[in-house]
Amino acid sequence: MTQMFSDLGFVFEPLQLVELGLDIHLDWNRGIELISPIPGSTGEVAVSVTEFLERHGDGVFTVVIGVPEASRADAVAERYGATTRFRQRMEGEGTFLDENDVSILGLPLTFLATNIP
Repeated sequence: MTQMFSDLGFVFEPLQLVELGLDIHLDWNRGIELISPIPGSTGEVAVSVTEFLERHGDGVFTVVIGVPEASRADAVAERYGATTRFRQRMEGEGTFLDENDVSILGLPLTFLATNIP
């Protein structure tokens, strides 16, 4: 999948979040993130992604929406019956990233608030 998007002109920054068990390819400029579980990882998110892949194969795991404040987006989604699947906050060296993964009306959404350019 990464190669296909690269062939379409996306330029990915590869990252590995060992604590979550994920390999990530991220193009901040064009706004796409591809994730895959690190083989054998037992991280909470890796297990969830592995289960998704086993059930559905490659596909859309979630749609990420940039928001000013993830907690405010959560509050709106909760009014419509959203359930939280995952929540994380990372910060350091002047940057932060809040990521809240919810399911609402059958749609997997991730609210992302960050000051990372």
